[in-house]
Amino acid sequence: LIDNANAPIFGVDTFGRVNVWNKCARKIVGYTLDEVMGKNLVQEFITKEYRAAVKTVLDEAMTGNETANFEFPLITKHGIRIEVLLNATTRRDEQGNIIGVVGIGQDITGRIAQEREYSKLIDNANAPIFGVDTQGRVNVWNQCAMKLVGYSLDEVMGKNL
Repeated sequence: LIDNANAPIFGVDTFGRVNVWNKCARKIVGYTLDEVMGKNLVQEFITKEYRAAVKTVLDEAMTGNETANFEFPLITKHGIRIEVLLNATTRRDEQGNIIGVVGIGQDITGRIAQEREYSKLIDNANAPIFGVDTQGRVNVWNQCAMKLVGYSLDEVMGKNL
């Protein structure tokens, strides 16, 4: 079931060593089972700037504090940066003892690229575009709105319209 899931799934033991690596993880990241099994996930496969944060997420899950929707970059075997959304779940044996963490991920690289493209389109539109949140605070303010109204992005973001 885990091996054939359509989401990348990995597991680490209490020392952070990989002990589960499903087909989807292999496909997305490019590392084979032989290349990852027994290796320290954080030290071997996480970018330097995110090692501390990912280690914290895994350490918290080792104490029963699970994490949902944690975003971080991962570098594939071929050097390509992908963006991953991770849910880290405590893994227990039959007696309830914590034996590691299972991580279920989602490759959100495409979604993030679309969001950036969308933001560029809004920002460069030749019509004023602005948005407000449910409390009436400005959360979108494009360049045309700045020119028309005369207020910069810094002056309006988070302020009540």
